[in-house]
Amino acid sequence: MATSPASRTDLAGGTTWMALGLAMLVGAWRMDRFESMGASLYTAPGLVPGIYGLLLLLLGAALAWRGRQAPAEAGREPLLNQRILRMLVLSLAYAALALGRLPFGPLTAVFVAAFCWLFDERPPGWPRARTALLLGVGCAIVVVLVFERIFLVRLP
Repeated sequence: MATSPASRTDLAGGTTWMALGLAMLVGAWRMDRFESMGASLYTAPGLVPGIYGLLLLLLGAALAWRGRQAPAEAGREPLLNQRILRMLVLSLAYAALALGRLPFGPLTAVFVAAFCWLFDERPPGWPRARTALLLGVGCAIVVVLVFERIFLVRLP
C-alpha cells in the first residue's frame, strides 16, 4: 500500500509520540512511591507524569493508526517540512537563547505573537499582525498573572 506524505508524517509522528509516552510511563513507574513512608498511590510523584505518558502513548497510537489507514495520494513532501522547521527554530530560540536573559513577560508576548503571525492560515484580508500582537500580549499577561499570583511561582 502506497502512503501519502501526510500519512507518512502521521505514521512517523505517531511512532515518535508513542516512544516518548512509553519512556515517560516507564520513568514514572520507576520513581519512588514512598510506600515505606505510608504515602498513598495518589500522592506518588510519578502519578501525573505516568498519566501524561499513557495519554501520549494512546494518542500517538491513534495518530500512527490514522497514518497507516490514510489513502495513497500523489506527490512527495519531505518529512521535516518548512512549518516544523520554523516552529523548531522559534521554540529553540525562545527556550535556549532568550529565556532567563530577558524579562519573561515581554519575551513571552513576542514569542506568542511571532508564533501566531507565522502560523496564521486565515484569508489575507484578516488583520494578521494586529491579531497576533493582541494574542501575544494577552497570553503573556495571563501566564504571568496565573503563575505569579495563583501558583506563587517566581518567573525568570
